[in-house]
Amino acid sequence: MTINIGGPLLLVGAGKMGCAMASGWLDQGLSPDSLFIQDPGPCDDAQKLVAQYDISCSDNPTLPEKPLIIVLAIKPQMMQEVLPALVEKAGEHTLFLSIAAGQSLATLAKYLGEHQPIVRAMPNTPASIGQGMSVGCANPQVTPAQIEHCITLLSAIGEIAWIEDETQMDAVTAVSGSGPAYLFALTECLALAGIHEGLDPKLAWQLAKTTMQGAAALMAHSSDNPVILRKNVTSPGGTTQAALKVLMGKKGLPKLMDKAIKAGAERSKELAG
Repeated sequence: MTINIGGPLLLVGAGKMGCAMASGWLDQGLSPDSLFIQDPGPCDDAQKLVAQYDISCSDNPTLPEKPLIIVLAIKPQMMQEVLPALVEKAGEHTLFLSIAAGQSLATLAKYLGEHQPIVRAMPNTPASIGQGMSVGCANPQVTPAQIEHCITLLSAIGEIAWIEDETQMDAVTAVSGSGPAYLFALTECLALAGIHEGLDPKLAWQLAKTTMQGAAALMAHSSDNPVILRKNVTSPGGTTQAALKVLMGKKGLPKLMDKAIKAGAERSKELAG
């Protein structure tokens, strides 16, 4: 896939996620001449992109014309300061693609205008290695062509799904946005449990990390869903069944995960105001 959106693309925010997106776009053929980065203090990753591709990167880059798309990869608390100036750069049909957590379409429209095309998306951190999961939601002003542009841009960092009901974004945030942290926490707990059973700490961490990596890769390459994969590992009366009887019990992982996702979704609602 070669990315060609047919106009200037302004990326606002040169943090880890912003640079991961820009790197994915450039690796898939986006012309460096069409990409502009706005950030007062670009990180090391951005400096590498600037040096490699000769991209315009500053706190106020000069654009050849109105951007076709402005991607907002800044922290939510920066919106009030940054967005008013961006309105002046945008054209009537400029699409704003926001990946800021907790910022609803209505909140963004307060700054950008009710008639501005806006897409809200939630990627996650595996986007930094091109294996992210993003979910997008658009306001009524977004055209089918603009949705396709968003799909193209977000597909450069992993998979993408689309929802029409924005209220689902809180659950999306709790499941996929925060999801990598749950896997990391499970890996941590697995290693610590091994240490408690007498394993050398270095070996316990190696076993936990490599096992999680291998299981995730197997799940990615298998046509079976995780339920089937779990059953395939679980021999009747065996060690896995004994362990899963604890994990999947009444007070085990299913109940804890329900509570965790609910807590994450509720916090997402609070951040959205």
